[in-house]
Amino acid sequence: MSAKNNNNNERILPVKNPVPIISGIIVAIIACALVYSIATNPRFEWAIVWKYIFNENVLAGIGWTLLLTLLSMVIAIVLAVCLAMMRKSVNPVLRGVSWFFIWFFRGTPVYTQLVFWGMFAVLVPKLSLGVPFTSVEFFSIDSNVVMTSLNAAVIGLSLNEAAYLSEIVRAGLEAVDAGQVEAAQALGMGRSLTMRRVVLPQAMRIIVPPLGNETIGMLKTTSLVLAVPFTLELQFATNAVANRIYKPIPLLIVASVWYLVITSVLMVLQVMLEKHFGKGFEAKADSIHSNR
Repeated sequence: MSAKNNNNNERILPVKNPVPIISGIIVAIIACALVYSIATNPRFEWAIVWKYIFNENVLAGIGWTLLLTLLSMVIAIVLAVCLAMMRKSVNPVLRGVSWFFIWFFRGTPVYTQLVFWGMFAVLVPKLSLGVPFTSVEFFSIDSNVVMTSLNAAVIGLSLNEAAYLSEIVRAGLEAVDAGQVEAAQALGMGRSLTMRRVVLPQAMRIIVPPLGNETIGMLKTTSLVLAVPFTLELQFATNAVANRIYKPIPLLIVASVWYLVITSVLMVLQVMLEKHFGKGFEAKADSIHSNR
């Protein structure tokens, strides 16, 4: 009897597996060797990197890059919500327009779209307001006045991004339980009020992670606005300095460092938003686990 109790009280220890420890050591050694080789390689010219990391032209380029990203994402989010709601509309015309918009802007390269927006004043020399299909005009203006390089860059980036974000928003809306909508309608809420007060707040938990990813992608896509041409953002600013001093590699590193810094800040903001919109869900999940 005592022997049986002793056997029950014995702790069963798992078999030690040395593979994870060994693989971790190998990866750490390789990573340290890679960092050391980069830091000590004279061809990277780190002195020039640190010299131009806070260059006034580079800092101005960062400001324009952030402005392009912010304006384009705000416009794209508003358009994406509208397009997603149009896709769910009972009106076939609204559904068709939304589908065509998404099909066109997802199906053509963003660089090509930016080139066309840069040539907008050539294609449409004058913007006018009047009676359709007649020569009657109430107001007209030169396209060059309206379609500046900044406006063309923002419009091109935001329209392209809206097509992708609309599918993300639609997926988030469809993930909300239908019972939530029925309960809101039972309380007398209209369709638009239900969408604003009930559906969208719950859908944000699903929308925010890919939205953060798209924002980071937009940050890097701003480097393509040279196609407009818009020549003030970060990538062009560092390229201009590199062409002036004939040092392309150090200035590429400068641009990469700043892109990494901004991306890191955006990732922190994304995590904060995910925690904010996931509060109710996390509390519910914790209560389910505690009951088990």
